[in-house]
Order: sequence, then structure tokens, then C-alpha cells
Amino acid sequence: MTAVAIRAIWEDGADETIGLPSYESAGAAGADVRAHLPEGDIVLEPGARALVPTGLRIEIPEGFEVQVRPRSGLALKHGITLPNAPGTIDSDYRGPLGIIVLNAGQEAFTVEHGMRIAQLVVAPVVRAQFEPADALGETKRGESGFGSTGSG
Repeated sequence: MTAVAIRAIWEDGADETIGLPSYESAGAAGADVRAHLPEGDIVLEPGARALVPTGLRIEIPEGFEVQVRPRSGLALKHGITLPNAPGTIDSDYRGPLGIIVLNAGQEAFTVEHGMRIAQLVVAPVVRAQFEPADALGETKRGESGFGSTGSG
């Protein structure tokens, strides 16, 4: 497994005891990131969303991105998801790391200080060169859209 160094700094006054993002099992692809809410919890009513601070800023090497993804346990048990999943943090962004969280569940959910709220997956970036064309190559599927490849 290849390791990529992601440099992290704490925002001024951040509670560093919550820890940096961390892999919670030997085979984990995503590092869990925690909510930084020293001034109080966030209560998300059903259908509500909020930007949850992490207290961090990160530096991603050029040629990589960090994808922000929901935690499956929160999604299954409480309906907590990320509306823009996977979110992308670009290598040239140096601002505060915040997680957009959505309560798609049926009951209010409380985001607590230090709670593992999302996971971060480091991925290589391949950039395309978009080119104008007069026509596109033909395929068996052609212009058939959503649901055209079969049931289910």
C-alpha cells in the first residue's frame, strides 16, 4: 500500500485532543475525520443540513485529491449522509476543512464535538483534455440513458 503525505494544521484555538483524521482498521480506505464543535453540538432536524467544522486545514500534494464520503454506520443507523458525496478537496485549496452533513433520517440527530462525521479518501487525479469533435463514435448502447442497461 502506498502512503501519501497529507500535511494538516489546526485552526487557531482548535481542540487538538480530537485528533487528526485516522484509519480505524488495517484495511480502511477512508480516514475518519471528526467534528470540531467545542462551543456546542449541532442538532440536525430531518431534512436539515449543516456545515460541520473539523478545526483543520490540509495540504494535498499536486496530482491528488481528497474525497469526502459518508460513514456507512451513520447512514444506516441514522440517515446521516453528505449531499455532495463524494465531495472533492483539490490540491490547491488551503482553507478550513468543513463537512456538509445532511439528515436524511426520520428523527433529529445531534452532531457532537469529536464525533467521527465523515471519511477522507486520498485518490490520484487524472486530468482530461476536452476536445471539440464533429461526431462521436458509435456504441451498442448509443443514446439510451437511465435504466437502459437492464432492470434493477
